[in-house]
Amino acid sequence: MKKIPKFLKSYFWDIQFEKLDFKKRKTFILKRILNEGNDKAIAWMFKTFKRKEMRDVLSHFRGFSKRSANYWALILGIPTEEVPCLRKHSLKGVKKLWPY
Repeated sequence: MKKIPKFLKSYFWDIQFEKLDFKKRKTFILKRILNEGNDKAIAWMFKTFKRKEMRDVLSHFRGFSKRSANYWALILGIPTEEVPCLRKHSLKGVKKLWPY
């Protein structure tokens, strides 16, 4: 099992970092680093993952901040229409079911 560097532990505060399986949780790891990573984490990400893997994660999953999604769409050459969290219906917000 490939180990994830200890300097990334702070990005995975909500799980047992030592048990994080790199092969099984690649998508989870990429989502965290794309959304919250600093320069060092991003440098590691580019050395470790293929650009196609990064593009696939950004273009198939919601949950990115608008700022991160726009930045990575520009860097990875993905049209913003192909990024789920940047589509108009996602940016409108959640409608209330109960108006009171």
